[in-house]
Amino acid sequence: MELRVLRYFLVVARAQSISGAAHLLNISQPTLSRQIKELEEVLGVTLFRRGNRKITLTDEGMLLRKRAEQIVDLVQKTEDEFAAVEDSISGTIHIGGGETHAFQMLAKLIRDIVEQYPDIRIHLFSANAEDVTERLDKGLVDFGLIIGTFDVSKYDYTRLSVIDRWGVLMRKDSPLAALDAIHPEDLWGLPLICSRRVMENGQLSNWLKADSKRLNVVVVYNLLYNASLLVEAGVGYALCIDSIINTTGDANLCFRPLKPSLESHVHLVWKKYQVFSKASKIFLEKIQR
Repeated sequence: MELRVLRYFLVVARAQSISGAAHLLNISQPTLSRQIKELEEVLGVTLFRRGNRKITLTDEGMLLRKRAEQIVDLVQKTEDEFAAVEDSISGTIHIGGGETHAFQMLAKLIRDIVEQYPDIRIHLFSANAEDVTERLDKGLVDFGLIIGTFDVSKYDYTRLSVIDRWGVLMRKDSPLAALDAIHPEDLWGLPLICSRRVMENGQLSNWLKADSKRLNVVVVYNLLYNASLLVEAGVGYALCIDSIINTTGDANLCFRPLKPSLESHVHLVWKKYQVFSKASKIFLEKIQR
């Protein structure tokens, strides 16, 4: 597989049209069709379903799209690192992370870095811990901001001086909003909107003192913003981390902490034995100080 053909494939997948992709790529439609057909022959699979007006990805095509995006991103990251001028500090720092108010600490650090080194660029990738560690393993991000536990045999890390506090995000007109804190029995039988990571590691069911199969979990979310819209619409109560969604002033939502408290440490992690660019070294040195 050639990198050029993978890029062609991604344009076709986004345009959902050979002719439209050919126009964007400034090549002829027969040439592009031949390249895609040869790619399918090399892989031994059908990548697209041909329709009358548009083409869509098959299951194999969706898998290749994910891998092709990762490959193209990694190549671009490598080119950026080698393009850095040898006698100056430049380059790109790739950071992945979940939603946590600990990012405020990184935001101040990033501000200082870009002010001191104007040729450094920052690329952010927001996702849950599973997706962030996958990108770490593939070399697509330099650092990951991880909430809670992770595999210390695979990653080096530094613990940030921030602890995330778990609680319940709810409408201000909810009966539970009158409480100062939420106890496990307060949530039994209520429609819950829960973080996928918390569901998978058993943290939620342990705190709720109930079998997760017996809980009324109506939605499992990855990132909190869309979940907060469901809360506002009255779908249920979201178990989440404090200070991610605005609950001040005229906001329709409020946050109540859990009791007994449920807290998670936040770590900045990176692959063991990783070779850092100059820009990444500066970032790591500053965060460790």
